[in-house]
Amino acid sequence: MRRLAAPLIAVLVTAALCALPAQAASRLIATFSLSGATGTFVVANPGTTAVSGWSVVFDLPAGVTVSSPQNATVRQSGTTVTLTPAYYIATLQPGKNTEPYSPKVTLSSAVQPTKCLVNGANCDGSGDDPPPPPPITATYEVSGTSAKFVVANNSATALDGWTIVFDLPAGVTAGNAQNGSLTQNGRTVTLTPAHYNSTVKAGATTEPYSPSFTVSTAGAEPSGCRVNDVNCDGSPDTPPGAPGNLRAPVRTTTTVSLAWDAATPGSLPVTGYEVYDGAAVAASVTGTSATVTGLKPSSGHTFTVKAKDRKGTLSAASAPLTVTTRDPADDTQPPTVPGGLRSTARTSSSVTLAWTASTDDSGVAGYDVYAGASLAATVSGTTATVTGLSPSTEYAFTVRARDLYDNASPASAVLKVTTADIVENGYARVGYFVQWGIYGRQYFVRTLDTTGAAAKLTHVNYAFANIDPVNLTCLQGVTKGTSSDPQDPNQGDGAGDAEADYGRPFSAAQSVDGVADTGWEKLRGNFNQIRKLKAKYPKLKVLISIGGWTYSKYFSDVAATDAARKKFVASCIDTYIKGNLPVYNGAGGPGAAAGVFDGIDLDWEWPGAEGHAGNHVSPSDKANNTLLIAEFRRQLDALTATTGRRYELTAFTPADPAKIAAGWDLPQITKYLDIFNVQGYDFHGAGSDNSWEPNRTGHQGNLYPDADSPYDPDFSVEQAVDAYLQAGVHPRKITIGLAYYGRGWQQVADGGRNGEWQSAHGAAPGQFQEEAGTRGYSNLVASVPGCTVRHDEQAVATYCYTGDNGQWWTFDDAWSIGKKTAWLKSKGLLGAMIWEMSGDTGVLTTALDTGLG
Repeated sequence: MRRLAAPLIAVLVTAALCALPAQAASRLIATFSLSGATGTFVVANPGTTAVSGWSVVFDLPAGVTVSSPQNATVRQSGTTVTLTPAYYIATLQPGKNTEPYSPKVTLSSAVQPTKCLVNGANCDGSGDDPPPPPPITATYEVSGTSAKFVVANNSATALDGWTIVFDLPAGVTAGNAQNGSLTQNGRTVTLTPAHYNSTVKAGATTEPYSPSFTVSTAGAEPSGCRVNDVNCDGSPDTPPGAPGNLRAPVRTTTTVSLAWDAATPGSLPVTGYEVYDGAAVAASVTGTSATVTGLKPSSGHTFTVKAKDRKGTLSAASAPLTVTTRDPADDTQPPTVPGGLRSTARTSSSVTLAWTASTDDSGVAGYDVYAGASLAATVSGTTATVTGLSPSTEYAFTVRARDLYDNASPASAVLKVTTADIVENGYARVGYFVQWGIYGRQYFVRTLDTTGAAAKLTHVNYAFANIDPVNLTCLQGVTKGTSSDPQDPNQGDGAGDAEADYGRPFSAAQSVDGVADTGWEKLRGNFNQIRKLKAKYPKLKVLISIGGWTYSKYFSDVAATDAARKKFVASCIDTYIKGNLPVYNGAGGPGAAAGVFDGIDLDWEWPGAEGHAGNHVSPSDKANNTLLIAEFRRQLDALTATTGRRYELTAFTPADPAKIAAGWDLPQITKYLDIFNVQGYDFHGAGSDNSWEPNRTGHQGNLYPDADSPYDPDFSVEQAVDAYLQAGVHPRKITIGLAYYGRGWQQVADGGRNGEWQSAHGAAPGQFQEEAGTRGYSNLVASVPGCTVRHDEQAVATYCYTGDNGQWWTFDDAWSIGKKTAWLKSKGLLGAMIWEMSGDTGVLTTALDTGLG
């Protein structure tokens, strides 16, 4: 009997197994039990391999809610609840279950779930197997304003590196990232892991170190979520739906205005629409209307529209719409002139206009708004906002009406409007932060905060970015020093400091927020500290300064042709505004520095004139400088159209009238620049290698001309600013430069004038051995013994002298800054610029802030 029983039992067990789905034994089983209002899910793994990243989705009767989860988190949408286990039970080993840490929830009513799925399959193990899990998923969890993503690696190999990109609802911002970093551009957020959770083992998740952050609106839900460019929930990509109800509200002899209903998003948000005239793209827009222009009268056209998502995937075409343009012979009477043109709002870059409607026997099709002779906008109603304007600039606007047969009315009366200042209701305080200040000067981005400077500044210009001598693009990703010879014509070729920019980890004591870098972040160094500084001071604008004395050699080349300008500008915007840094020692990569910089500061020293030894100079530099600045403005404005953020464009400009005449077409350039940072220092100096003016002292930044100066011609801040004002530059575009350092000579004769304008014998010892003749202000007043400070009241210049045949230094102090700020306010100027911040421990910036009020 025993020999017969064993085979019979084996047959029965085999039959029972065969009755189950083929993979049922490897699926998880979730068993629900109810005790009062507390529901418990015991999840078991009867299979032979571990299962990670599981979740339970169940439905409840209408009106029943869940709360107080234990060993899990829950999200409820209507009647559907998603339960995500805590990290310590997120992986179930074969033959194990979740006890004694099974997830529990409190129900508002003691009821059983009406439907239950675990990992997409029935909780009791019945039914067909779900499709295999996608290799990687990212699950979003939000509670109030606290949110996080749990990334699961469902594949059999380790996942090395991941990034999540998602959109938040309009107006919602993300911040305070933990276990990762994030950047936000408009509605789109990019989330990058920290080094310790960037690799996810096979079958594991990022718990307990999943990246978390806060959202500005409680419960905000993302859309278009992608992890490593696949949908976060693992679903296949779907394109947007086709736009519906295509119609033509207005048609004229040469234009057709179209409108349609918004398309339904697919996997990703809809970012725009492509309008087709037959097979050709006739317009690309972000809204649900477009006007197709340049058509022939009495011509037939078949239009369709396709939606486009964030990745550029197009929808199917809308239903076609056939439209015939009108015959101009049918109506030759123009509309009446628009009346009552007025400005209803203005910003530093836009003007909103309104006017009284025109009348016409056939009907008014629309209005053309002109800024001067240029068409600035075409609208169908009686209001328009003209964008892409320059701050503190007067524009003359007119409006013409067009009827349905493209007869144009005479122009309205001219309305002159001046745009608002780049810094409204106050004064600009622009401080240069030098890349190399973190070395011998020990001046960190954190120092801007601890000295109180960051709270007083409106702008920080980061100096300097270089130009690639071979590719003629913005150079980044290298760490290469300059030669020690300041007269070497190739001194700056290929030089840069990616280590200081974004490669160097900073300690907690050097960090703005007191948190040390680990050395594994994608963004470290000064750039990461700037990001932290901006988080603390959200109104502070930071610009990347390109060029400078040593890095201006190839400006003439990048400005020489249209193609070269377009290539150079695109590279600078890609690197610094979009933040696509070259990979350097594990740092950098696409978007790594997105959001760090708010604009571009151009420091070409000098177009059409002498500068550093070896600089390329061309007779065409003046014209090409204007074209280069215009190209920067054009490409920055084009980026604004996609991000909704305006990017600033400024320049460091000369005080020397000869240099202005040689390289700066001020009436043209002022159309594009937001700020002219006018050089207000370096009028005189010995030079570190005594190559400049080693034999006679002179004020380096006097406000007014000094009648006693033996130099001819000589310079002053007043004369420099007057050159800009006389050329038509608006005063609220001008800042004057202040020196946070001194220039000094040695063996200076007294001459009865305490060394002022007297003979000398070269540069005085500097703060650093390689920088003879210069000292930061704080170092100067502390380290030059017996240097008695004196003030030239007539020229408004500060100097100090150690006595006959001693040292003589020229610099700005709190007294001269007070005089200069009072003067610039009397002239209606925008403010002051500082070269450079490491020279001051806070005394001068406080004087500047007090003077500007």
